[in-house]
Amino acid sequence: MSRMFGTDGVRGVAGMELTIELAMKLGQAGAYALTKEKEHQPTIIVGCDTRISGGMLANALMAGICSVGANAIYAGIVPTPAIAYLTRKHKVDAGVVISASHNPMEFNGIKFFNGEGYKLSDALEDEIEALIKNNMKHVPMPTGTGIGRIEYRLDIKEEYIAFMKRHAAVDLSGLKIVVDCAEGAAYYTSVKTLKDLGANLVPIHVNPDGTNINANCGSTHMSELRARVVYEKADVGIAFDGDADRMMAVDEMGNVIDGDQIMAIIGNHMKRQGLLKKDTIVVTVMTNLGFSLMGDREGLNIEKTKVGDRYVLEHMLEHGYNLGGEQSGHIIFLDDNTTGDGLLSALRLLKVMVDTKQKLSDLAGIMEVLPQALVNAKVPNHKKEHYMEYSEIADAVKALEKKFHGEGRVLIRPSGTEPMVRVMIEGKDQKAIMEEAEKLAALITNIML
Repeated sequence: MSRMFGTDGVRGVAGMELTIELAMKLGQAGAYALTKEKEHQPTIIVGCDTRISGGMLANALMAGICSVGANAIYAGIVPTPAIAYLTRKHKVDAGVVISASHNPMEFNGIKFFNGEGYKLSDALEDEIEALIKNNMKHVPMPTGTGIGRIEYRLDIKEEYIAFMKRHAAVDLSGLKIVVDCAEGAAYYTSVKTLKDLGANLVPIHVNPDGTNINANCGSTHMSELRARVVYEKADVGIAFDGDADRMMAVDEMGNVIDGDQIMAIIGNHMKRQGLLKKDTIVVTVMTNLGFSLMGDREGLNIEKTKVGDRYVLEHMLEHGYNLGGEQSGHIIFLDDNTTGDGLLSALRLLKVMVDTKQKLSDLAGIMEVLPQALVNAKVPNHKKEHYMEYSEIADAVKALEKKFHGEGRVLIRPSGTEPMVRVMIEGKDQKAIMEEAEKLAALITNIML
């Protein structure tokens, strides 16, 4: 049986894979595992994005929390990073977000934060899963006055807005900004924050109806935002995903500015101000080669982890770094919050524009984005971790890397969920690297099948 928890909580189609029964059990097991060492009656704060299934799952989850004697605070519709912040601010014992991030509306997910606002370790997730599989054996279920209470605090999102304005203070009165909130959790908090800071704001996709989250909008569907920025003659466009923990941008000419470019812009600005710890940015192996070349030129240390924001965060915590993230726009500013925060990322980027008085297109010129080609190669599931044990594959990779002379690279990684490996090649010429990627993927399939 596969592991219940994925890289970002428990996800599935709401009502089919992620049922109300499972949500209730996650509430029970999560509350118990996270708070069993506490000597007081524990409290857990809960929030969700705009999906129609959010209320259903939130109520089931909170019923589970209360049934093991913990209290729940329901914050309503708020971004994921708001729950991480509010968990710390109110010194509660844990936080839970009900969201499937950038996925279509029929999906939903449940992810936990510990009392410090960090995502859970694999060990703690495994403990929660074991409790569920053992039908909550030995978990006390109190009665009478021992049952937990639910407090409804739909106003609490204002505290997150105040935190954003205080920690990322910037006068936006000179900027015209188009913001795409993906019909998701950012539709109120981000719009109010940007307006309060003085922006001439053009908000789009801010009318969530429970079924339109991420539907041809947000950070994964940016065509409309690109066109709107140009039409409005705006200075910049900002796009969030469904739960607003990631952000992508659009420059004044309608070009997409991805997470790599955003980190390059902000990281260099922080370095010049003496605010970038150890002059280091943490990224993943999927980060564009142009980012590493930029780092070499600008005197930045670039450290890489496995794909996944949790691995970026672990590396940052272990080594004392304060900036890291992914190409997808999931960026962590560890001095301010404990998880990726789309609004915080937007404000940091806008502050660089204000401080330098430069257009975003000029700022983005600090990094050349090299073309990438990604091709999937089908292989047997039990072999997908062992592709480099085949000499023909290893030799082909070495030959390609030698051919690139440091201006290209080959990255092969097994899929986490499917019987395939992903072949990614970067280089100067899009057509040439696509041909090389297809050839290498075909070689891998022929040898390993």
